[in-house]
Amino acid sequence: METLWEYLSDERAWSLLRALLLVVFGFVVARIASVLAGRVLGTRLTGSQLLLVRRIAFYLLLAIFITSALRELGFSLATLLGAAGIFSVALGFASQTSASNFVSGLFLMVEKPFGIGDIIKVGNTTGEVLSIDLLSVKLRTFDNLYVRIPNESILKGESTTLTRFPVRRADLLVGVAYKEDINRVRDILMQVADLNPLCLEEPRPLFIFQGFGDSSLNLQFSVWAKRENFLDLKNSIQVEIKQAFDEAGIEIPFPHRSLYTGSVTEPFPVVVVEK
Repeated sequence: METLWEYLSDERAWSLLRALLLVVFGFVVARIASVLAGRVLGTRLTGSQLLLVRRIAFYLLLAIFITSALRELGFSLATLLGAAGIFSVALGFASQTSASNFVSGLFLMVEKPFGIGDIIKVGNTTGEVLSIDLLSVKLRTFDNLYVRIPNESILKGESTTLTRFPVRRADLLVGVAYKEDINRVRDILMQVADLNPLCLEEPRPLFIFQGFGDSSLNLQFSVWAKRENFLDLKNSIQVEIKQAFDEAGIEIPFPHRSLYTGSVTEPFPVVVVEK
């Protein structure tokens, strides 16, 4: 009896040792496979897609070795599959939001509306994309804040990629007094755009007369710039427009109000009282 017990004890110890070695070996193999997948597919996939492939390769191989280790300890494969199925169903009901974010993350990686390094706007949040994970997208805002946005929110809502195309248009809203000549104002604006080295000649600047405001003639002047020069152009050209208007005597009005004392539009009497 003692000899049998020693045999069983030794056999269990060897099984436990083999299972432990399988897990450690599987972890090493999974890491190597993940790195190799990244090197082989690095030039064909985007950063987010490459990250997904590497994670799938790692966890898939690790799961195979863990399953083999459990079988080494005496667990039945059918029992493991049944337990995994029950666990998956329970986990699905318990984490419906995470599952929705996971599926949304897959759609984002396939559709590729933006990539790592792009500047995007989601709702009221604008920032640089740091990572695109299976559950969320991480952003760094311009004031250096770390923002995590669930994938489901991005897929269901509206997101804007500000760095998708190589050129952008800056729409400048300008108001001038009613006494000004619109054609003269347009010529001055075009001259300002021609003298600004950051303003592109093609597409040409766009001048739109938007209508008659309460106190001004409302104009829209749109200029194009390379993506990396957008903010510099938007800041510099507005200063140049103000300087050009001052030199040409173009009035930029402020809101005016007229007061009437009755049906007759006579001047409203004003009396200055000295104290």
